[in-house]
Amino acid sequence: MAQSRPLPVDPLAEAKRQWLAHGWTDAADGMTVVTSVMRAQQLLLARVDATLKPFALSFARYEVLRLLAFSRAGSLPLSSVVARLQVHATTVTSTAERLVRDGLIVRAPHPYDGRAALLALTDAGRDLVERATEALNADVFADPGLSRDDAAELVAIVARMRKDAGDFTDPRPQPEAL
Repeated sequence: MAQSRPLPVDPLAEAKRQWLAHGWTDAADGMTVVTSVMRAQQLLLARVDATLKPFALSFARYEVLRLLAFSRAGSLPLSSVVARLQVHATTVTSTAERLVRDGLIVRAPHPYDGRAALLALTDAGRDLVERATEALNADVFADPGLSRDDAAELVAIVARMRKDAGDFTDPRPQPEAL
């Protein structure tokens, strides 16, 4: 994770040099892309984790709370949370169980579908997610460590990669109202 001082050599550039030296020329650029994105994710997640720590939230717990807070009624079916966060149902279920245990959401039967569960934000959950969002906006999102132009270019490049991987269709469909 974060170093107390910068390394004298970029380890990812050294890894690419080694890939090339070992004759893996066709894979060297791809290895560098993958490891660069993974390292950037580690750096960003460390900032997010440090910001959320005083709120006793992981980013997964924050995402569920924020998604529920964005909904009109402060509640969504579990299946909608799974779809919108693009994670496995088991992950959302275990995250929701911890949020229920902490009194930040409640789990209720769906009013129209007896087989479905509804996740609903409590007042404590709404208060916490609003305070956590203010902190993330101030400490991470307002300055992610890139210029506006670089940030826009990076988002566009990653969006093309996600689209090509089948993550979403183009033109983008309008999201359903919450």
